Amino acid sequence: MATKQPIRVAVTGAAGNIGYALLFRIASGEMFGKDQPLILQLLEIPVEGPQKALKGVAMELEDCAFPLLTDMVLTGEADVAFKDANWCLLVGSKPRGPGMERADLLKDNGKIFIAQGRSIDAVAADDARIAVVGNPCNTNVMIAASQAKRLSKDRFTAMVRLDENRGRAQLARKAGVAIDEVSELFIYGNHSPTMFADFTHAKIGGKAATEVITDRTWLETEYLPTVGKRGAAIIDARGQSSAASAANALVDHVRDLATPGKVHSVAVESQGRYGFADGVWAGMPVRSTAGGYEVIDSYQMDDFAKSKIKITNDELVSERETVKEMLG
Repeated sequence: MATKQPIRVAVTGAAGNIGYALLFRIASGEMFGKDQPLILQLLEIPVEGPQKALKGVAMELEDCAFPLLTDMVLTGEADVAFKDANWCLLVGSKPRGPGMERADLLKDNGKIFIAQGRSIDAVAADDARIAVVGNPCNTNVMIAASQAKRLSKDRFTAMVRLDENRGRAQLARKAGVAIDEVSELFIYGNHSPTMFADFTHAKIGGKAATEVITDRTWLETEYLPTVGKRGAAIIDARGQSSAASAANALVDHVRDLATPGKVHSVAVESQGRYGFADGVWAGMPVRSTAGGYEVIDSYQMDDFAKSKIKITNDELVSERETVKEMLG
């Protein structure tokens, strides 16, 4: 059987905590399949410390002797990292520092994603697909996509899969069932505490989740905040932000986007669907296709769901307003 041609996978923030949890799983074949060779093109900020750390990560990847990993590129230059890349996984972003205003964080990250969006559009492969993880990821992907002239906006996605995974796990735990029993739990809106984990359409063992978990008060007042604030709870417990679970969610996000027929939550350009403002990027259900995805826009929202979507939409519109001068 003929060996597949290697694909090129660019990863930013490659020596960071999420990058470290991610790269070994990509190289082992969990993201693109056990028969897909690949070349990792790894970007870190061009200063001595991160570049030295990146070399250490690459040494470990070599020591794993992954059969699928045919080559690595280590660089501090975006144009080198994204050259001919088939997938661009934008993990790196500037974290929020003590006392830092969210508006400042948005603008600082906006500059990073302007540069990366332009670089990807200039040098990545014609079939390049982009997944943004670095927060605030919905607005960062909007900025990156706005810089693209060659690549269409549907090539750009942001990750809300971690929220979906968290939401499914909490429903399974409450219902006392295996995780695979929970389906059709989709995330709407921003990857932030305002996001809406839509339990109103979720299913548990094929039944409506609200029939299995009949405590509507728990669903509205405990379940949603638990999912929305899970990241903060992990920081409080562990002293560091989610890394392994975020890396795992990115494996799920990309693998399912690359698998036609998969239905899952992805942040995409809203185009006014589900009551979101046209132009913002919001989580919603998609079905993967051979070359991309199609949004599933047929779910009918009740008044409670609409009220939750309004809250997360208002936040997305506010973020867009903050960075409006950065949009190409």
